[in-house]
Amino acid sequence: MIQTDVAINPGNSGGPLINMRGEVVGINSQIYSRSGGFMGISFAIPIDEAMRVADQLRASGRVIRGRIGVTIAPVTKEVAEAIGLGAPRGALVQGVESGLPADKAGVEPGDIIVKVDGKTVERSGDLPRLIGATKPGAKAALQLYRRGQTRDVSVTVVEFEPERARRTAQAGEAPPAPQPKTAIGLAVADLTDAQKKELKLRGGVRVETVEGAAARAGLREGDVIVTLDNTEVTDAKQFNALVAKLDKSKPASVMVRRGDWTNYLVIRPAAR
Repeated sequence: MIQTDVAINPGNSGGPLINMRGEVVGINSQIYSRSGGFMGISFAIPIDEAMRVADQLRASGRVIRGRIGVTIAPVTKEVAEAIGLGAPRGALVQGVESGLPADKAGVEPGDIIVKVDGKTVERSGDLPRLIGATKPGAKAALQLYRRGQTRDVSVTVVEFEPERARRTAQAGEAPPAPQPKTAIGLAVADLTDAQKKELKLRGGVRVETVEGAAARAGLREGDVIVTLDNTEVTDAKQFNALVAKLDKSKPASVMVRRGDWTNYLVIRPAAR
């Protein structure tokens, strides 16, 4: 949407948004207003999107959008610096739907999609627009940032359809005993084989108790830590060894699974 200062009252949306050269650049559509009248923030549909929709309606009677099966979030400046990405850019993959194009192409939760067909993803909101505009059945080249390195994958875009219910599984094994707390305030335990299978992880550790720097960073009991400072976590013993080597004067990044979501958190060991 394009934010404008056009007065939009109930019933008069649909008019053109015109630039200083007399060109139609959008269709006035919505307003966010406390009063319900024209005083507020107005929004217009970009004209290229409107024309694309109109062409599809003429050709097939419906709008077709592409999807690859990922749930995304913005990349913050703090996270970008902590994981070595530099400037905050791209779309953080929080979840990957099983059996859909991103899953088949090897995209993983925690990846950051930085380019689509050579076009830079400046912010997370760019990704749905770029993928949505790709014709279902066509291939899209994604550039991913994963654990300090970039890699290229190809996905075959499918047609957008309603969200499907996610499968949940029950783990029947007794959980391993937690390890002693680390210097950053975490006590973790190994994942059971059933938990790894359910989460589709090769390794990782489950947070059993949390306090201190880790709690301030937003970690919670039950979180699954997948990486520490771009190093893949295999088990509790290896994780504790990595923590022991941390430079307490520098922030450390952790990639965390919480339910169906994956995110990065930044731990500052020296913070008080």
